[in-house]
Amino acid sequence: MHSLALLLQDQPSPEQAMHIMMAVIPIIIVFAIVGMAIIIVPCWFICKKAGFSPWLALLNIIPMGNLVLLYVLAFAEWKVIPAPVPGWAPPYPPPPFPPQG
Repeated sequence: MHSLALLLQDQPSPEQAMHIMMAVIPIIIVFAIVGMAIIIVPCWFICKKAGFSPWLALLNIIPMGNLVLLYVLAFAEWKVIPAPVPGWAPPYPPPPFPPQG
């Protein structure tokens, strides 16, 4: 706490600034990795479900790559096979339950 008060009062020495940056840079790197994972993992599953290569999700790492991925997903023909429709339906509804007495 004492060093923080000294830091706020006058200019930090280059050595103090280097120590501060050495403490802050790993925190920034961890936040960046967590932030990229929060974006890439859902995009990975969306690409996989849409029938595209899930590796397209890595476009989010490139600046403006997420915009490219959105346009690819929005305007491309999805290679998903629709769910099969049952070929038959029961000819009559199921009978009601007997009265409980």
